[in-house]
Amino acid sequence: MIEIPSAALTADLIAPHVDFFSIGTNDLIQYTLAVDRVNENVAHLYMPTHISILKLIRQTLLAGHAHRIPVAVCGQMASTPELVPLLIGLGVDELSISPSSVPMIKDVVRNLHYSECRMLAKGALRAGTCEDVLGQCRALLQKTSPEILELIS
Repeated sequence: MIEIPSAALTADLIAPHVDFFSIGTNDLIQYTLAVDRVNENVAHLYMPTHISILKLIRQTLLAGHAHRIPVAVCGQMASTPELVPLLIGLGVDELSISPSSVPMIKDVVRNLHYSECRMLAKGALRAGTCEDVLGQCRALLQKTSPEILELIS
């Protein structure tokens, strides 16, 4: 499990010793941004689209793939329809989601084009703010699965 920044930053050293990586996004975000997502005083600062989170995920993916091991993402990010194209574009091999999320996420994935996901990820890694990244994600979802975006908005 890659759930803390130090594990993500040293994923290249860990990779030779494991069969796979699973990125636990809930904890990774919480520990990277020093934000307790259940504390109502700071929960608004919990940002899955923060550039530091995207870079830690990308670094873990690069290390895993360099060592020919699959990289999964679990946690709330994997079950968030507008973030799924971003995760796929970053190179995630597998999404670990709750059974109740399967139909919606499956519908999102079926409507995606990998090239658009890659372009989204490249743009997200260069974006200025969390809101910019989320806007790009929502724009792609609006294009590919507008009915899903309507359901979650």
